Amino acid sequence: MTRLERLYTEQRQSPWLDNLTRPYLRDGTLAGFVAEGIRGVTANPTILARAIEGSDAYDAQFAVLIAQGYSLGDAYWELAVQDVTDALAVLRSTFDNSHGSDGFVSIEVAPELARDTEATIAAAARLHDRIARPNLLVKVPATAEGIPAIAALIGRGLSINITLIFSLSRYAQVIDAYLEGLETFTAAGGDLAAVHSVASFFVSRVDTEVDHRLARIGGDDAVALRGRAAVAQARLAYQIFRNRFAGERWAKLAARGARVQPPLWASTSTKNPDYPDTLYVDSLIGPDTVNTMAETTITAFEDHGTVARTVDTGIEQAERVMHDLATVGVDMDDVGHTLEDHGVAGFHKSFADLLVTLDAKARRVAQQ
Repeated sequence: MTRLERLYTEQRQSPWLDNLTRPYLRDGTLAGFVAEGIRGVTANPTILARAIEGSDAYDAQFAVLIAQGYSLGDAYWELAVQDVTDALAVLRSTFDNSHGSDGFVSIEVAPELARDTEATIAAAARLHDRIARPNLLVKVPATAEGIPAIAALIGRGLSINITLIFSLSRYAQVIDAYLEGLETFTAAGGDLAAVHSVASFFVSRVDTEVDHRLARIGGDDAVALRGRAAVAQARLAYQIFRNRFAGERWAKLAARGARVQPPLWASTSTKNPDYPDTLYVDSLIGPDTVNTMAETTITAFEDHGTVARTVDTGIEQAERVMHDLATVGVDMDDVGHTLEDHGVAGFHKSFADLLVTLDAKARRVAQQ
């Protein structure tokens, strides 16, 4: 049994692959990952842009689309939707065998919509209409404008992956929006068991940003906190998850078939080479969670990762870390806002760069 399989069978954590590319679909690589224990796939504008730019597997379809008069943006969505649809087919048996608790593939709404509530709602609904698979999750950024979009989409019974969560305060808002949406949907007679969602809480980027701030602050107290913020905050997020999916409000929804919204640990590749390469996997293992990993992290975890429940250990220490960060001058809410802005801008840049690449490809097609 692989360590990925043991994560699920022993600890009830679902390992997902943080990558989607057409060659993986054609050569059986994705199916191989699923056979070894991967239970879902995530993609974002950066991942899809990298895939399309880095492979000629898209060229034939792209040439046909351009010949048919598609714009560059519309051509991108045709390419992306095709990959997601094919990946959904690979994961469908996982979805069916898990009774709808796993086997998902995510695709994100266009990055430029992150600050527009109504446009996000409309775009997510269109993607669900267009792809129409029960194991599809449409990604919606957890910006201030995204929070009401979450409630509205869940209120329509549409399954979503809430992404770019970087702070505890924002995470609490995401859960509230999910519960509000479920209440709206069940009041309209909807089947809550058909609604799925995960909350993607980003990890390694938090340490990167906090470590930069600690370096600027300087001093022994600040230096001693390097590399400790991300895991501490994620463990406290798990406590919020456990607390909020309990009690009378949740019990009423659960009785009608509602599913919990698992926290998904995202950005789990270690950015600092001084830190263990499985830090953000080994430290956040526990039931009703997802860890989405890049291939390098999967390889490292399979080689020397530790399968043990860790996500709810050291909670007092995690609270102390957060207290100490505030004491030395690190505002974690500001860290969250900064990373959110960087995340939205990064995805937007990836999409813009991809359109430049596609434009160059279109010109070459026209000359042939």
